[in-house]
Amino acid sequence: MESESPIETKKGKSKTPRKAKESILKQKSPAEFFAENKNIAGFDNPGKCLYTTVRELVENALDSAESISELPVVEITIEEIVKSKFNSMIGLVDRERVDEELYDDYETAKAREKRLAKEARAQEIQAKNAALGKKVKESAAPKSVKGRGEASFYRVTCKDNGRGMPHDDIPNMFGRVLSGTKYGLKQTRGKFGLGAKMALIWSKMSTGLPIEISSSMMGQNYISFCRLDIDIHRNIPHIHLHEKRDNKDRWHGAEIQVVIEGNWTTYRSKILHYMRQMAVITPYAQFLFKFVSDAPDKNVTIKFARRTDVMPPVPVETKHHPSSVDILLIKRLIAETSKQNLMQFLQHEFVNIGKSLAERLIGEMGPEFSPKLAVKSLTDQQIVRIHQLFRQAKFDDPSGDCLSPAGEYNLRLGIIKELHPDMVATYSGSAQVFEGHPFIVEAGVSVGGKDVKQGLNIFRFANRIPLLFEQGGDVVTRTALKRISWSSYKINQTQDKIGVFVSIVSTKIPFKGTGKEYIGDDISEIASAVKSAIKQCCIQLKSKIVKKMQAREQQERKRNLSKYIPDATNAVYDVLKEMAKSHASKKKRIEERDADILQNVSDQLITKETLKEKLTQHVEKVDYEMALEYATQSGVNEEPREDMYLQSLYAKSNFFDFHSPIFVFRLFQ
Repeated sequence: MESESPIETKKGKSKTPRKAKESILKQKSPAEFFAENKNIAGFDNPGKCLYTTVRELVENALDSAESISELPVVEITIEEIVKSKFNSMIGLVDRERVDEELYDDYETAKAREKRLAKEARAQEIQAKNAALGKKVKESAAPKSVKGRGEASFYRVTCKDNGRGMPHDDIPNMFGRVLSGTKYGLKQTRGKFGLGAKMALIWSKMSTGLPIEISSSMMGQNYISFCRLDIDIHRNIPHIHLHEKRDNKDRWHGAEIQVVIEGNWTTYRSKILHYMRQMAVITPYAQFLFKFVSDAPDKNVTIKFARRTDVMPPVPVETKHHPSSVDILLIKRLIAETSKQNLMQFLQHEFVNIGKSLAERLIGEMGPEFSPKLAVKSLTDQQIVRIHQLFRQAKFDDPSGDCLSPAGEYNLRLGIIKELHPDMVATYSGSAQVFEGHPFIVEAGVSVGGKDVKQGLNIFRFANRIPLLFEQGGDVVTRTALKRISWSSYKINQTQDKIGVFVSIVSTKIPFKGTGKEYIGDDISEIASAVKSAIKQCCIQLKSKIVKKMQAREQQERKRNLSKYIPDATNAVYDVLKEMAKSHASKKKRIEERDADILQNVSDQLITKETLKEKLTQHVEKVDYEMALEYATQSGVNEEPREDMYLQSLYAKSNFFDFHSPIFVFRLFQ
């Protein structure tokens, strides 16, 4: 048997097969993972990166202020940095191009000739249309070819009046991924717990510049200033400067400044839309948004004023419901618990397990379990048995006391403040449960308004933050489009300007997709609650719309009656005149009361003008009586409205709030 010969190449030289390189076990840090998969955290492209950075900073600012029950004041500024300014910031000297053909935006002579010919044809067509008197579209400015390396840079600054951060914790709070104060089972605004850390990672990837943090806690006489970036491979902060500065104004809060690559042009509307929706769901906050550019016509300044000083309660951390835990979580709770035996562990670490229920559960687990069994000595098999029983046993649903919905009052105020609708209805459902997690659905439906398009305008909120992307698959969108019969509530789905607002709060929002931008339609409990909330709003609106239609019909009747007054006057007066002539010649016997009227007609005491005046007065009287009845039914006082003066939002007083869906009664001590 012949031995195998090496593979022959065309040149006749032998080629030995290449040996596979030995694989080496490598490990990635959390920062490195998110840097390579930044789209998971909403950093898909430069424009989305700018939007997500703004969103993360604003939400952190709100959380910080609300945690100390301070009415939030948030200032967000986006400053455009041109390439030359950016280069000077990093100490890079601008160079003129030497080899033009090397660049991605290089235009060949043939391509330039083709472009100019196309522009000339377009101008010729426009000239012909203008000569024929046709409407001429304004020609768009010729687009400059932007190369892949031609980037736009922005300095994003967010300042708040919140809690601030301890001086020594600042480096780890910003420079160490998956470390923070928001972890635990409670309602939170964040989606991943990354916050400004992802903005810092993107800054390091796109500009290489560090983040700057100024912070001061209430009562501190100094401001902590920190300039740092992140060591992505080791997931630790790299501190450039960390010092204490004088706090003469006794300011408290945080100011974060980061320079990133972005795209304002493509995401301008999304960022402004986000700020507007945030003002709807948090009317107790004051926002000042600025976009600053070297080109004055691009500058934007919008102030979203505070409308109320009634804040929702701060969300409370809660314990796990037995039906929502898995084996891994049970093991973690056992490792972290301070309780010694199984009885104490079940009562302390889970909601809705009292002493009697814990005894029954332990009895059901088997003979190897006892109330005094050391919880740290549980075997893997015993933990699996506990998990199986948790899944099969019946437990009371968790309460919604740990949740912090916006509240009907705030939702209604936010809608009125930003949309100025003709009418609005709101509804707040009771706490419900899915997979052991409590949730509350609040809804608002408005008709009419400012800057509202015809048809359905859907606004979605999850844990009091707006959701702007991937709307089509969301449970709110599908419910509003497919499961609500708008016509049965006297609402025209295509012609009316309809605003649909749905806010869902929970200890666990069941987001779909890697970007966590929408709530799936596959959880029946949430889908049913959303449908019910929207329908309750529609029922309220229907009664208002019906009353409005009745008032419109009444006005139409008045117009019709008024229109026929001249003809009716002439006809009645002519009949009276003929009857007066007959009475004068005594051809007909007439009752005394009628005879007096006919005599007045003969004596010119009753004329066409007096008859017309009486008919007009009668129509007005009937209209007034009907209007008064309508006002009584609608709860509207016929007296003119008086001015009402409210106490300043900034005054410091002791008071109690009594909440109602449409108002808050405040009792001052």
